Amino acid sequence: MTAVPGRRSSTFTRLLRFGFTDPSAAERLLDTPELAPVRTDPVLLDALGATADPDLALAGLVRIVEAQDPAERQALLDTLITAKPLRDRLLGVLGASEALGDHLARHPRDWHALVTYEAVDLHPGVAEFERGLAQAQDPVSLRVAYRRCLLAIAARDVCGTTDVAETAAELADLATATLRAALAIARTAAPDDAAICRLAVIAMGKCGGHELNYVSDVDVIFVGEPVEGADERKAVQAATRLASHLMRICSETTVEGTIWPVDANLRPEGRNGPLVRTLSSHLAYYQRWAKTWEFQALLKARAVAGDPELGAAYIEAVSPLVWQAAERDNFVADVQKMRRRVVATIPAAQVDRELKLGPGGLRDVEFAVQLLQLVHGRGDATLHSGTTLDALGALAAGGYVGRADAAQLDEAYRFLRAMEHRIQLYRLRRTHLVPEDEADLRRLGRSLGLRTEPVSTLNREWKKHASVVRRLHEKLFYRPLLDAVAQLSPGETRLSPRAAGQRLEALGYADPAAALRHLEALSSGVTRKAAIQRTLLPVLLGWFADSADPDAGLLGFRKVSDALGRTPWYLRLLRDEGAAAENLARVLSAGRLAPDLLLRAPEAVAILGDPEGLKPRLREPLEQEVLAAVGRAESAEGAVAAARGVRRRELFRTAAADLIGSYGTEDSPAEEDPGALVDRVGNAVTDLNAATLAGALRAAVRAEWGDTLPTRFAVIGMGRFGGHELSYGSDADVLFVHEPREFVDEQEATQTANRVVAEMRRLLQLPTADPPLLIDADLRPEGKSGPMVRTLASYAAYYRRWSLVWESQALLRAEPMAGDEELGRRFVELIDPLRYPAEGLGDDAVREIRRLKARMESERMPRGADPTLHTKLGRGGLSDVEWTVQLLQMQNGWAEPGLRTTRTRDALSAAHAAGLISTEDAVILDDAWVLATRVRNGVMLVRGRPGDTFPSDGRELAAVGRYLGYEPGHVGDMLDDYRRVTRRARAVVERLFYGA
Repeated sequence: MTAVPGRRSSTFTRLLRFGFTDPSAAERLLDTPELAPVRTDPVLLDALGATADPDLALAGLVRIVEAQDPAERQALLDTLITAKPLRDRLLGVLGASEALGDHLARHPRDWHALVTYEAVDLHPGVAEFERGLAQAQDPVSLRVAYRRCLLAIAARDVCGTTDVAETAAELADLATATLRAALAIARTAAPDDAAICRLAVIAMGKCGGHELNYVSDVDVIFVGEPVEGADERKAVQAATRLASHLMRICSETTVEGTIWPVDANLRPEGRNGPLVRTLSSHLAYYQRWAKTWEFQALLKARAVAGDPELGAAYIEAVSPLVWQAAERDNFVADVQKMRRRVVATIPAAQVDRELKLGPGGLRDVEFAVQLLQLVHGRGDATLHSGTTLDALGALAAGGYVGRADAAQLDEAYRFLRAMEHRIQLYRLRRTHLVPEDEADLRRLGRSLGLRTEPVSTLNREWKKHASVVRRLHEKLFYRPLLDAVAQLSPGETRLSPRAAGQRLEALGYADPAAALRHLEALSSGVTRKAAIQRTLLPVLLGWFADSADPDAGLLGFRKVSDALGRTPWYLRLLRDEGAAAENLARVLSAGRLAPDLLLRAPEAVAILGDPEGLKPRLREPLEQEVLAAVGRAESAEGAVAAARGVRRRELFRTAAADLIGSYGTEDSPAEEDPGALVDRVGNAVTDLNAATLAGALRAAVRAEWGDTLPTRFAVIGMGRFGGHELSYGSDADVLFVHEPREFVDEQEATQTANRVVAEMRRLLQLPTADPPLLIDADLRPEGKSGPMVRTLASYAAYYRRWSLVWESQALLRAEPMAGDEELGRRFVELIDPLRYPAEGLGDDAVREIRRLKARMESERMPRGADPTLHTKLGRGGLSDVEWTVQLLQMQNGWAEPGLRTTRTRDALSAAHAAGLISTEDAVILDDAWVLATRVRNGVMLVRGRPGDTFPSDGRELAAVGRYLGYEPGHVGDMLDDYRRVTRRARAVVERLFYGA
């Protein structure tokens, strides 16, 4: 078989094709005399080429064949060619594990362990492994028998007879059998000790969870008791000697190597505590001193060796403690902190290769699953599995984890565990680091079935699965709902009618019977939807109860759930996504406006689960969306309906953000600056109404004139609209201006503009359940008796000849909002000299403004209204602050550019910066204006209709108080604080505005 010099032999080429990386060495090995009977058999090359590392497999085969006596060698070679099961298993193991190849070379007859292929051999349990270890009488023979059993497990694994979970379970069962055998050896060596004590071995960690690695510490806890009549102290000492001997048998290195270290550091007090304790001593420790992580570890506890009754008693005694652990203070935070600590201890050079402990590694899956188990398992015994994949399946079946998320985690966990198994199998060394060497990566990839570009494919698949694990770990492990569920008492985690009724009464529901009917409607039955509701509702009930109207919150939740009941993402969103559930609870129980908006468009609940969803949208994209919707509509009525749909959704977004920003959630505390909340609402509602008017204008124009009017047309915002200070129920104060296009008659243009205004108003006044957008044009020249729309030249003529001081004051807030931008800009240029008069106001003008303000106070205050609590016209309210600021603007705007703004707070800030008002006075006026605005917003949110005074209904008043940050029972403090803040503001107004 010698190759011709300078030419590659056909065998060399075939070996390359079969996956050999060193064909020359393979040729030499195939030329050994021992392989003469089989070296030309194509079946052998096919089988070698199918292994993870054909070069390693061939080298191992040669060593095994050379180690046989002649008769045994012939039997092996004959079986190798004729028996495919043996061939695949033996070569598969040799190509994946150098260590097991060494074992077979040392124990040549152990290849017989791979011959049998019977049903019992496919999935052996502890009993079969005990028979395999039965002849071991000392540590050395136990190691040989252990490796023989391990050889069969590895063969089933690499040939795909068992999957990764079954392999891990077999390894745990082999560990159980080994512990029993080691204990038997220890007992035989010390019969006197064995006679006076009972010893139980409790498996922990991966062995306890039936998911052991090929090479891993086997974590255990030892429990000892005296036999009847024996002294307890002496019995515990005897049990300790037996346990220590068991550990040495498994852990010490002999000529046959080691089995695995037995680690007892999970015992009470760790390595500083006694190796063996009595059952009562264990319980005393767990009840008084144990830390959170110790209960998490006990989740996988399983009695595996020694006295079976004592082991069962231990498990029965500690199990209730495991499922009470979530009730400990800061339980969820402690578990999360422990996981972060583990990641932080990984050396920086290894973190990207760490398959077990690193981000996106196996521990991420295990910690997330265990945390969910411990929180939800108190009321659901189906979650009490120590096996990660079984527990994950139970969590998915119970609705605690989404099916898609569970499936992705299951797939990723299996892939990562398979990687870990094959990395360890190579040299039977305890490691969780992905190798860096190209040859190691190639073997690893091929062992996982990745034959095309095994290295690059392996890296790609590994990173993909690690990314999935990390994403879902962050989603599940840090889920806000978890901490809330953990804080419930055990009886509250699963709702029974009686428990629910008692809880409802305790939480302060006004109508527990009606609330209970809602709960039963939402959570009864065996559907997945009902299961998820049963998880959500105990927490939601508490959040509803934290509001002024829990009953309304629960009723709203039922209505939303009924509306979205067949929508698959709805309950998944509440269970999985950030603070969505808490956000929804806050919104539904805070008043009428937001729930009413949501119930007309329930799909808007998705906003609450999007971290960016509560941010207000800017006017430009909002207007583009409205105009696009108008453009798709078939009629003007349909166009405005589409625009209203956008407005409804965006009003809900704004209201929800306002409520959540005011109340805060577990993840996001309430914003400290109420002014920021006020500004956000004012800007958002203003931009939304501007976009809606732009849509109504486009719809009115398209209906009759197509895309181009014979006259330029603009809508000018006035009052709070122009000032970007709208509240939820404000009208839109406007002026309409037009300018005929070239060669268009002015009369015709004016008629057209008036028809456009009439059509806009008609469309916006069509009956609807949505909050109305009313256009108020009473601030136009000549008020209600003046023309609805004027040309720019007509405005110029009017203001030049007839304008009164109050009209100049009203123009302080004029800002273009819709229509022709150029025309709007020219309108602003026209009015600037009126609202910021050169050299300021004369004395007569100042007196006139003061007279108008005093008259308004006396004439427009509603009869019977408390002037100390009226937010608009009352003492120190909105009108007081705004007129004071506007007087400063008109007096000084010509000289101070910062005062030339339509916004009250910005103008007040500019006046302070210019030295026109002291810091203390500016703060007092700003506080009063912000508070009065927030009260108006709160009243609208709570009642669903606008109001300028505090509600008289007690529950509504409490809800406004909650919105303003007052705890239940403190509405009196709220009213006192409002009076105090506005009284101080009125004193400033008396000095600055009235000159008192």
